[in-house]
Amino acid sequence: MTLLASRTTPPGERDRPEPPSRGAATLRDLGLGIRFAAAGGREGWIRTLLTAVGVGLGVALLLLASSVPHLLDERNAREQARSEAPLSGSPDGRAAKSDTSVVRINTTTEYRDRTVAGYLMRPDGSKPVLPPGVARFPGADEMVVSPALKELLAAPGSELLRERLPYEITGTIGDAGLRSPGELRYYAGSDTLTPAAGGERISGYGSPGETDPLPPLLIVLTVMVCVVLLVPVAIFIATAVRFGGDRRDRRLAALRLVGADIRTTRRIAAGEALFGAVLGLLIGLAFFLVGRQFVGAVEIWDVSAFPADLVPDPLLALLITVAVPLTAVLVTLVAMRSVVIEPLGVVRRGKDRGRRLWWRLLMPLAGLAVLGSTGRISPYEYAPVKPYAVAAGAVLVLVGLALLLPWLVEACVNRLRGGPVPWQLATRRLQLSSGAASRAVSGVTVAVAGAIALQMMFAAMNADFNRVTGQDPTRAQFAAYSEDVTGDAATSAIEQFRATKGVEVVIGSVEAYASKPGDYADDDIPPTTSLTIGTCDTMRELARITSCEDGDTFVVHPRGDKDMADWVDQTARKGEVVEIGSGTGKPMRWTLPADSPTVQGRQDPMGTPHWGIMATTGAVDAGKLPGAQITAQIRVDRSVPDVAEYVRNTAARIDPGMRFVTLDSVERDRQYASIQTGLQVGATVVLLLIAASMLVSQLEQLRERKRLLSVLVAFGTRRTTLGWSVLWQTAVPVALGLVVAVAGGLGLGATLTWMIEKSVSDWWLFLPLTGAGAGLILLVTVLSLPSLWRLMRPDGLRTE
Repeated sequence: MTLLASRTTPPGERDRPEPPSRGAATLRDLGLGIRFAAAGGREGWIRTLLTAVGVGLGVALLLLASSVPHLLDERNAREQARSEAPLSGSPDGRAAKSDTSVVRINTTTEYRDRTVAGYLMRPDGSKPVLPPGVARFPGADEMVVSPALKELLAAPGSELLRERLPYEITGTIGDAGLRSPGELRYYAGSDTLTPAAGGERISGYGSPGETDPLPPLLIVLTVMVCVVLLVPVAIFIATAVRFGGDRRDRRLAALRLVGADIRTTRRIAAGEALFGAVLGLLIGLAFFLVGRQFVGAVEIWDVSAFPADLVPDPLLALLITVAVPLTAVLVTLVAMRSVVIEPLGVVRRGKDRGRRLWWRLLMPLAGLAVLGSTGRISPYEYAPVKPYAVAAGAVLVLVGLALLLPWLVEACVNRLRGGPVPWQLATRRLQLSSGAASRAVSGVTVAVAGAIALQMMFAAMNADFNRVTGQDPTRAQFAAYSEDVTGDAATSAIEQFRATKGVEVVIGSVEAYASKPGDYADDDIPPTTSLTIGTCDTMRELARITSCEDGDTFVVHPRGDKDMADWVDQTARKGEVVEIGSGTGKPMRWTLPADSPTVQGRQDPMGTPHWGIMATTGAVDAGKLPGAQITAQIRVDRSVPDVAEYVRNTAARIDPGMRFVTLDSVERDRQYASIQTGLQVGATVVLLLIAASMLVSQLEQLRERKRLLSVLVAFGTRRTTLGWSVLWQTAVPVALGLVVAVAGGLGLGATLTWMIEKSVSDWWLFLPLTGAGAGLILLVTVLSLPSLWRLMRPDGLRTE
């Protein structure tokens, strides 16, 4: 029976191997695709490297973004470690004097719009506590500085800063005591500082520091910043994995000719994309690790970071490692659905059927619906916010705009006819294949649309986080205060300000408290008001005085406040004695002249209303006032170079701990300002990525058309004509992309402002953003021209 069965089996059937299982076939085809990508000759390696570099740029930025949580945690930890340690068991909330305690005063200053943080310190004993990053306590007239401040002090042109910090540098602050490498900070030693002179005694460092919760508006704003910065990166990665698609399709057509089926070709294409994505992951990791070593020397918008702080979050890094190759495979498979790969060629179905609009509109509309379903967010209540719903809605809108762009480009270029030769070459190329050009500018479209929406939100929130201070910078630009400059030094200090280079007017006064004499119970408050002494010019700035001579005195009532005016009159009794001074020490008695006129008070340039008793320098000796403080509000000539630094130097000479402020009519919320700074830093990095990725994409498209360009040159086409045609091929999709970006950005911004119960304050915010996007495209096109000239050489006609 066995012999009979063997005789009836057809010849060769017994030796035919069983077909591999589906899993084994998939692995075999993926491996074949990887071999094509890794060993496909010079052309294959160029395409693979272009894909890997494009993916690598995006991966590097994603790794950078995933490092932000660790970066912020480390910065906050160092900030808390150098803050004053909380006291426990102290009855008056002050540190007790000990062998380790330190008296210090904040001497932070500004230098050319940069903050120079500093403290003047004196040890109470032989073992003073040291700030983090400081190895040895500075002696008198010595200081330890941050490396950035040391470099700034040594730089040419920093003479004014060296004059303000005349201490000998004896050491540098280590990384543990700095928030960032670019921070300007110092600790200076003193042998005269005391608590009576304004110093504060501390016993140690290391405050837990509780941060205030973000208001709902800022939560929405933070979510939108993350979405707007990261969605363009994801789109660029999806674009990069499609580099060289035409050559790949022709190679797959050859495989169909030798017997491969359509599923096999798709799996091979997926293998090629997988290899390019994995190589891109490695290149992106290399970009990140190499770039991290130089991040300390880079400062963007006054923000820098230590290399050790840039550590990606493990879960986010794992997500990036899995998502990037998976995205590459999915994008490749979806792209091949619009292509028919046959043994004798490649047919792109999209041109015959045309791109459909309905499903492309569904995504942005669905995004707007998701945002609308989250409900309105009150800016005045700390109600819970749905960050994931806000992020999902914004992502759907922005990705939908990227999907809408190819349809719009195709619909428009199909209607273009005639024109100059470069224009015809460009439009014909776009009519044949507009997908690559659309993909190249989709990232810019998304970035500009997101930026427009964010700018609309910032403009709508401006009133909530920018407070009008009431200050008048036209009357004075700076103000200085000191409670430690008393006696004759107070009047001398005002004269020093007046003698400073560039100073035009000084509204300088010496202020103290005046009270009605008498015996009062411990719980009674005697009638008290302020006593202000200055020149007649100063009096006119603080009160409505028509006539003033040295020696005059005035009783000043607050405008529109009768109760306070009555309180002032109880103290300022004309012809009666008042007591000047408060706190410890013997008060000074002085008689208010009976002929003192009563006038109305004014607001000073700081916006502070004035009332009480005012006297010129000839009426009261300011050098004898107990418990007085000096106040100087200074107007300068802005045309004098570094005039602000001259004034600050004068203040530092008078009193290193003098409070010195710059007058501004608007004050920004710190959390709001930090988010805006983060957006500026992130947008700068994303724009650099966009430029680099677009340049890679442009070079890949030119390489794909190398033979065509050489043929056109061989037939006599001028190189300038081809150059202009390349420019037009880029300009048309860019113009249409910016139209989509403006429409989508305005729609998204209007929806977000409606969500936060605001109204759109400016519909023309898109103009500078669209200009920046167009300028970026022009820059990329110019940078690609040298490669274009090389590709138009006659050797491009060679073929195999």
